[in-house]
Amino acid sequence: MFSFIISIVALVIGYLVYGKVVEKIFGADPSRVTPAVSMNDGVDYVPMPSWKVYMIQFLNIAGTGPIFGAIMGAKFGPSCYLWIVLGSIFAGAVHDYFSGMLSIRKGGATYPEIIGSEIKGSRTIILLFTTILLLMVGTVFVYSPALILGDIAGNGSSNAVLVWAIIILFYYIIATLLPIDKLIGRIYPLFAIALLFMAVSMMVCLFVKWPSIPEFWDGLQNRAPSVGVNGQNIFPCLFITVACGAVSGFHATQSPLMARCLKNEKMGRPIFFGAMITEGVVALIWAAVSSYFFFDGGMAECGLKSASAPQVVTAISKHWLGIVGSILAILGVVAAPITSGDTALRGARLNIAEFFHVKQAKISNRLLISLPIFIGVGLLLWFNVSNEDGFNIIWRYFGLSNQTLAVCFLATITVWLVRKYPKGWQFLISGIPTVFMFSVCLTFFCVDKTCLGLPMEWTAWLGPLWAAVAAAILIVYVIRTRKKH
Repeated sequence: MFSFIISIVALVIGYLVYGKVVEKIFGADPSRVTPAVSMNDGVDYVPMPSWKVYMIQFLNIAGTGPIFGAIMGAKFGPSCYLWIVLGSIFAGAVHDYFSGMLSIRKGGATYPEIIGSEIKGSRTIILLFTTILLLMVGTVFVYSPALILGDIAGNGSSNAVLVWAIIILFYYIIATLLPIDKLIGRIYPLFAIALLFMAVSMMVCLFVKWPSIPEFWDGLQNRAPSVGVNGQNIFPCLFITVACGAVSGFHATQSPLMARCLKNEKMGRPIFFGAMITEGVVALIWAAVSSYFFFDGGMAECGLKSASAPQVVTAISKHWLGIVGSILAILGVVAAPITSGDTALRGARLNIAEFFHVKQAKISNRLLISLPIFIGVGLLLWFNVSNEDGFNIIWRYFGLSNQTLAVCFLATITVWLVRKYPKGWQFLISGIPTVFMFSVCLTFFCVDKTCLGLPMEWTAWLGPLWAAVAAAILIVYVIRTRKKH
């Protein structure tokens, strides 16, 4: 528990200290007119109160990642805490802050447009890659809450899960088409309260129970039971498993949605940087709860011999919080993926609309673009239901694609900073995370059984090799840019 407390304090300090450093490097200017004001269209560009923008941003980026990812990551031991803290502060929060602020500076530009404006020739391929990822996000964030709701209201039967999936998908259609302040802007604060209630309740229970869970000083070795069997090495698997709770490319597709609603650039740090730190706190809470579940008898206490991430959420919530508290807690967990899924599909609509220059003021234009998006989600959802391992397959590819997307945007931030400070060191705040995550993604691609499937033992030299390649590319780019200045 002491490692958990240290980690929480570190995240708060990271926001207060490093957040100001990042804000200063970017150069936030409260006197600049934001797109929410200058481009107000009543649909996607809508000025909203800062507290509401923060709530929506937090829910947009949360999803099941900081919960399910942290639960699965907890099996690795206290090294999970370390990655959540360092990843959230030095990679995830930097990534999210710049994705929102660069969007503001570029007129509310979407993820593909931002990258395309900084890296020539990348716009089309990034659009395709991002749209596919958002479709996968929409699919997994229909299916995962449907599993939990089906367990609560249908004893986990496949028919109950399917019914809930259809209901959630129908909600997505409405939320994607309506103006952002009509539905999302009104109900998200309530969902945020449910999610935060869940996190706070779990943290209170942790302090009351004070379980004997692994600490930093017990060693950062891998504690996963299937080490060397199913490819569960800490590097690179932990850094793919715990994504949204540390760094996630999906966040960069969501920040522009709120960049179009922000009235003052100075609010960028509490909203974009702060929401990522909050997500890190949620991930830490679930990592600690899961450590109790896996390492201190929680599994036996809840009457389970083994459990998936959704089962851990349901079992712990029921056992610790009682019926009423567990329902509220589980609804908080359900709200997170649902509120990320609908904005993921909204982001896909905006990506396509911006690429083809289709104005979105008319609902007929929104429907024209949204129709193929929902057909795609429906097909992926059917694959989930009809294929016994369909969800796991899509989730693995989503995890790798998600972190690859993070690498792309971290690289874009680095390019922007090198150009802004051609003689400075500022590019390192995103350059170092870029090199590290580049190494993680390519190493995982090489050794994961769903990709190349090379021997897991090769990670010892594949990791440094890919890091050296990324560092060399960065150094060459910096040198060439400085020569031009």
